[in-house]
This record gives sequence, structure tokens and C-alpha cells, in this order.
Amino acid sequence: MSDMTVAAGRRSRWGLFIAPVLLLILAAAWSGFWFYAASQAEVAADAWRAQEAKSGRIYDCAKRSIAGFPFRFEVQCNGASVALVSQSASKTPFTAKLDNILVVAQVYDPKLVIAEFKAPATLTDGVTQTSFVVNWSKGRSSVVGLPAVPERASIVFEDPAINRLDGTVQVPMARAKQVELHGRLADGSSRDHPVIETVLQIAQGSIQGVHPLLAEPFEADVRAKVTGLSDLTPKPWPQRFRELQAAGGHVEIVQSRIQQGDMIAVAAGTLGLSANGRLDGELQMTVTGLERVIPALGLEKMLEEGVPQATLDRVAPGVKTQDLNNLLGALDRAIPGLGKVVKQNANVGLAAGINSLGTESTLEGKKARSFPLRFADGAVLLGPIRVGQIPPLY
Repeated sequence: MSDMTVAAGRRSRWGLFIAPVLLLILAAAWSGFWFYAASQAEVAADAWRAQEAKSGRIYDCAKRSIAGFPFRFEVQCNGASVALVSQSASKTPFTAKLDNILVVAQVYDPKLVIAEFKAPATLTDGVTQTSFVVNWSKGRSSVVGLPAVPERASIVFEDPAINRLDGTVQVPMARAKQVELHGRLADGSSRDHPVIETVLQIAQGSIQGVHPLLAEPFEADVRAKVTGLSDLTPKPWPQRFRELQAAGGHVEIVQSRIQQGDMIAVAAGTLGLSANGRLDGELQMTVTGLERVIPALGLEKMLEEGVPQATLDRVAPGVKTQDLNNLLGALDRAIPGLGKVVKQNANVGLAAGINSLGTESTLEGKKARSFPLRFADGAVLLGPIRVGQIPPLY
């Protein structure tokens, strides 16, 4: 065998080792990159927590770990907790505790972060010391655009249920088949003056313990646009609302639809904040099925049993309970039985009054009424009738 043949054989054997060696080098480099990126993810998470703490939101994990090698990052947070701390006092007005949060990001797309939440969660109002338990079958969220200002975010809960803790007993408060909240930066929106578009969808929602009407399942789809923001940096809500009011910002209800049985209500309009931090604005509403809703309000029974002063203060400021009773008594003295007729026809009278406020319309092929729902410094007005009062937001 010649020397040239031996040399060629050696070169061919060395060639067999080149590919595995290169693969080993690439694997080592990738491993180093992954572990370095994982350590940077922990640094970024700590920096984010510190930034949030300056705004009064304290996030913590009893145990945190990172896994997912080689193609993604999985951050497990066991014993998660959130505390909202008042900036003007040492009180903690709100705390939430969660069993586990799993946050996942792909190495090739680190700006997309997906999180899953494990039920239950315990919420505590630090002012009233009232506690709530929230359960769900599946909870997840996604955020696009991190670590900079998020471009869009979503959160979805399936089968959510909220119960109030009364000692060791859980009292039902709210239920739904599914709740979704989506938000994104509007097209053409600048980072220093962002405009946020949001969508809230509730499937088979119900609220217990307030009024029988709300206990019946309803569907809701609300689409809104928020303007007047100066930035999206974390801030306490009172400060955010003050800035919004000072900038003349508002929430535009682009489209909303709520359905409960045969009753359908759609609304659109603009809501802002007064100098006192209360709602101002107007919604134009169109409603079907008012003839079913009015009797369910139980006005006749209210009059029979006596109207509480708090109710009169909301719907007829300045009118006293004794004044109303005297009026009904005077009607009976003038024409025996007239006071009773007024009580028994209270629902009919209110329905006629509401019908007189609006105009005839058609909604989804059904007869409907259209009328304005106004908010004046927190007062809720159905035409000239005051039907409620909303507390200030700051």
C-alpha cells in the first residue's frame, strides 16, 4: 500500500469525526446560551417586581424555579401572592393568594409569554377584612411585546366562580361559563399617548344575592376604547384615573350587547370623569323585553312593605318615606282604594314612564325602546329619573 493511499485513509477517518464534534460544540454553545438566558430571565423578573413594588403592587413567590431546556423557558411560581399597598398609608387594601402560576416563553419567540393559573385564589379586602374564594377549571393569559410595552394581552377563565367567605361557609356571589378580557394598542397609537382597545366577553354569567334579575344567566359582549393615557407604566389606579381626568381622557363604549332570555340591550357612548372623580357621560341604549324586566323589579311589593329611605334617596332625592306614606294615605281618604290601586299599578306606571322617555325602535327584529342613560358626576339618570349613584373612582 502506497503512502498516498494511507494518507487518504487517515483523512477519510478524520472526516467521520468532524460532524459529531461540530454537533457537540453547537450543543454546548446552545446549553450555555439557554442557561445564560434563563439567568437573565430571573434578573428581568426581579427588576419587574421591583418596578411594580414602586407602584404599590407587591408580587411574591414562596418557591420559584426555571425549566424547559432546551427550546423554551418555563417559570414555576408556587405559593404566588399579590398585595396592593396604599401609597398614602401603611394599610394593605387588597391581597390575593394563588396556588401556582406557570409562565412559558419560547426561545425563538421570547416576546410572547403565556401563563396558566391554578385554582383556587383567595382575595382579601384589607379595609373591610372580607375574603373571597375564586375557582375556575382553566385560567390562562398571553402577552405579546414583552419586555417592552405590551402590544396586546388576553386573559381567559373557564367556569369561574366567586364566593364570599362567611366564617368557614362559602356564599355564592358570581358565576360564568367563560370570561374573556382582551386588550391591544390601537393601530397608529403612539407609545407616549397610547390608545387601548378592549373587549370583554361573558358567557352564561350570573350574580347572586343582589337581585333575582341578576341571578338569571346573561351573555355580555362589550367593546371599548380608552384614550387620554400618558403611558403604560405601572401606576396605582387612583393616580391613573387622576391623570386620565386631567388629560380629558375618556372611555368610548364602541359597542355593547347584553342578553338575558328575551331581553336584549345594546348601548354605545362615551364616559369620562368629573373633577370629583365620578363618572360623567351618556350612553344611548336600545332595549327589548322591558315588559318582562319592570314587573321583576318588584315595585308593587316595595310599596306594600314600605320603601326604604335609602332607596328613595337614590330615585327621588329629597322625598322622605313618611311623605310617600302620607301621600298614599291621602289618596285613600280622597277616593277610598285609590292608594291601593297606585301600589298595585306601580310597575305599569314605571313601564309607561320609561316608554315615554324614549322612542320606538327595532332591535334584532323585535320591538324595542331607545333612550339615553346619563351619568352626571356619578348620578345615574334614566331621562330625568335618578336611578342610582356611583361612588368616586379616586
